[in-house]
Amino acid sequence: MLSIIQSKLGKLKTGVAYPALSFAMVAAALPISAHAKSQTSAEPEKAVETIIVTGSRIQRRDADSVGPVLTITGADLRNTGAASIGDVLQKLPSAGVSLNSNGTQGTSYGASSINLRYLGGAEGSGNRVLVLVDGHRWVDGVGQRGFRDFVDLNTMPFGMIEGIEVLKDGASAIYGADAIAGVVNIKTLRDFDGLRLNLKTATTSRSDGEQFSAVVNWGKTFDRASFVVSASYIKEDPIGTADRDLTLNTLVPQAGPGTSERGLFILPGLSGNAYFGTPTGFASSTAPITARALGGFGVGALADDGFRTAALPADAFNTQAQGIYSVGPSERFGLYARLGFELSDNLKLKVEALRSTRQSNQLFSPVQLDIGGTSGTIRGFGIANSQAFNPFGTANGVPTANALAFSSTQAWRVRRVMYDIGNRNNIQDVTTDRLAAGLEGKFKWGTRDWNWDAFMSYSKNAIDTSAENGVQYDRLFLALGNPANCAAVAGCSPVNLFGPMSAAAADYIRFTAREYNSNELTNIAFNVTGDLFELPAGPLSIAAGYEYRKNKAVDIPDAEVNATPNFIPAIYTTTSAQTRTPTTGEYSLHEAFVEVSAPLLRDAPLAKSLDLSVAARYSDYDTVGEATTMKVGIGWRVVDDILIRGTFSQGFRAPSILELYQGGRETSFQGIDPCNGGAAANPTRPGCAGIPVGYNQQNFNLNGLIPGTLAGNLGLTPETADTYSYGFAIKPSFLPGLSFTVDWFDITITDAIATQSVTQILGLCATQGGVFCSLVNRDASTGSIRTVLVGAQNLSEIQTSGYDATLRYEFNTSIGRFAAVIDASYLDSFLTTSPNPTGGAPILDERAGLGDRPRSTYPNWKGQASLRWNKDAWNAIWRGRYIGETTDVVNTVKNSQTKAVFYQDIEFGYELPWKNTTISFAVNNVSDQMPPLSYANAPINFDIYTYDVRGRSYSLRLGMQF
Repeated sequence: MLSIIQSKLGKLKTGVAYPALSFAMVAAALPISAHAKSQTSAEPEKAVETIIVTGSRIQRRDADSVGPVLTITGADLRNTGAASIGDVLQKLPSAGVSLNSNGTQGTSYGASSINLRYLGGAEGSGNRVLVLVDGHRWVDGVGQRGFRDFVDLNTMPFGMIEGIEVLKDGASAIYGADAIAGVVNIKTLRDFDGLRLNLKTATTSRSDGEQFSAVVNWGKTFDRASFVVSASYIKEDPIGTADRDLTLNTLVPQAGPGTSERGLFILPGLSGNAYFGTPTGFASSTAPITARALGGFGVGALADDGFRTAALPADAFNTQAQGIYSVGPSERFGLYARLGFELSDNLKLKVEALRSTRQSNQLFSPVQLDIGGTSGTIRGFGIANSQAFNPFGTANGVPTANALAFSSTQAWRVRRVMYDIGNRNNIQDVTTDRLAAGLEGKFKWGTRDWNWDAFMSYSKNAIDTSAENGVQYDRLFLALGNPANCAAVAGCSPVNLFGPMSAAAADYIRFTAREYNSNELTNIAFNVTGDLFELPAGPLSIAAGYEYRKNKAVDIPDAEVNATPNFIPAIYTTTSAQTRTPTTGEYSLHEAFVEVSAPLLRDAPLAKSLDLSVAARYSDYDTVGEATTMKVGIGWRVVDDILIRGTFSQGFRAPSILELYQGGRETSFQGIDPCNGGAAANPTRPGCAGIPVGYNQQNFNLNGLIPGTLAGNLGLTPETADTYSYGFAIKPSFLPGLSFTVDWFDITITDAIATQSVTQILGLCATQGGVFCSLVNRDASTGSIRTVLVGAQNLSEIQTSGYDATLRYEFNTSIGRFAAVIDASYLDSFLTTSPNPTGGAPILDERAGLGDRPRSTYPNWKGQASLRWNKDAWNAIWRGRYIGETTDVVNTVKNSQTKAVFYQDIEFGYELPWKNTTISFAVNNVSDQMPPLSYANAPINFDIYTYDVRGRSYSLRLGMQF
């Protein structure tokens, strides 16, 4: 069968007029529809309503699914009081760390993602979860420093959503690439008549983080047409790190800044310096260097209290308390419109248009300047003798007041938090546009009814970003140098590193990066489904289809960020912003699929029904070539009350544009060069050949940091996956309203795409040589590392397994109707296997139950529960959410348990007898539960992608329907 698909697909790909496909379907369908109408007009038949359940393209007469599907209704969405789709999906027990509005660490920058089974990729990106809207793909997101390779849920207008289906199973054979961990299918508004209005306002018990949302939906149905329009507005105010005890101070001790001026501290360039101050100056591991050695400062002028801990909230120089956001503000507006028109009894046209916008920003601590120099300029910077604010009396050094003091030939170093410049402020202005058109038709094939649909869409995400209050290092270099050179440049004003700088000096060195990036998606699809013939147990059903997609992405960094020649080679870039070059990439693909559902038994002993489903998909990418995936599922209904089900599926994910084409981005990494000492000291390491005796990388790079370049890799191959799942569903007929499901899953991803660390690359180069050394660029004479190319590689295997269980019970009593739901997930294993940088056995990294890495919490247990009650015009709901404990493993702290967290919400509502008006009041996080402390997530002290820092909050919601 696949050979036939491939042959037909090859013929279909010829030519470039892909849009003609849909119009050809229209022309073909019109006469068929007319013929069908003439045949049936004499003897009308009662239509049998069919539906498509997420996880299959076959239209069915019931909602039973071989795979585990979770349904979230529109009422469920509204009752949560959530401000975005991500707020709802990220609370699912099967969801892992996901991007959200928490804003002082990580890479969310106002975006929201869904990460099922913890397989989403780096930073909870969600690139192994397929997000659909009405069964069709959504365009990938954009970001602060380049576009994304996953869907940003905040680009979808909240008001257009009628419900969500979540398939917790692999489905690449049905939907194509990315559906490894599962599929999220978002259903848009159905046709209706009237006007619906929903308003919500919320605030926390600390009177911050205010939220306001307004959703207006209007619908009208005519004789052969329908029209739906939705407008939504959502505004969220920030929460500062200083406004929560949890985030006010960092847990991990660090060197405090000097108290003479805000944020200033100076450290001698001595080996072994402890970096902690004393009341009279600075102490090293060998002998003190007092403030008297730094002429002009005076005794005690550089006094420092050492370091901060959570027990010292009064530290006046705590950057955590200086206007930083733990939850960033955002403002979103969405407009969605759909027109439906019945061209004939068997042919319908649908046209959709959408625009959404988002403005968001995040405040971070000011730039932490770290510069220095010697007469040999090993650290690059110097201060001229005649510079107005040189406190030393000599260039680059100080008088020798004691044996360990600076001299004009010794290294000096200044670290300074640049409060004069202001807090770094990242600003995003995102626009999403989508235009789609589709046809749905019916026709007769023999005596059987068939359905077909054709779909075309174009969508684009675009963002303009600003990164304010950076530092322009080349200007700082000039402002510290010869005053005559500074005076010759318009705007240049001497900079005082050791006290408050003037407004003119701050303005001169302040830098704002303005950038643009975008993602585009063109999608064409055609599907047909129907019954081929009768088997003894029922009809053999089939679905087949073709899909064409083209993805294109562009990233245009600021000209200063792009230009970035290191103005002092291998030491300082032109600005404090990360250097990177532009990125432009695209790929296109053709796909064909077939899915078959066969009833094997009906009404047999111990087999009320037995159904087999098989699907296969052929994909042809212009980047990575061809791929074929398949899926097999079986559903065995032992009796009416008991269904046993199981699936095996092959998964597939092609490398994204970002992974393939990302332009070079300069950065630096902590690490130790395994070739220190030179070739003679490492005779068994082939990658160290030719490096001089006595070589030490720390002599060549600031702070001992190793320079690196993040870039795309055109040599990547697709990820593949094998997914097994089986379980059962029980709906006892003797207890109506009760259902219970349990599903086990096991997913193995091979050739998983990940970014190797600098330590891994240097270690593999040293021990194995060869291809890994091609990623390390060394100076030919000194052996020093110029840069390490750090890009995505097919380098690991990921295996995860666990269980899901759901219990539902709805029942009536004399005091009202109740509906209870308990949904739980157990993560049994999350094991990553990756190469060993020493050349030994592969490294096995088991993550289940751990929370010892930034923004990477993997609790064994997660769950949520709800109890809903309604009686006449009254209703109430209680919700609970559980996140289990994890082990926090930190090198400097004894292993500790991060405690479990249990959130509880309550809501009361009343339906007024006027215009279908409902009003409700809710208290979320009733017990004011705060996230557990985590050393691994300092300085903000908790995993921002797993827990909520808002605390207790109150909301009032009003709904009306006219």
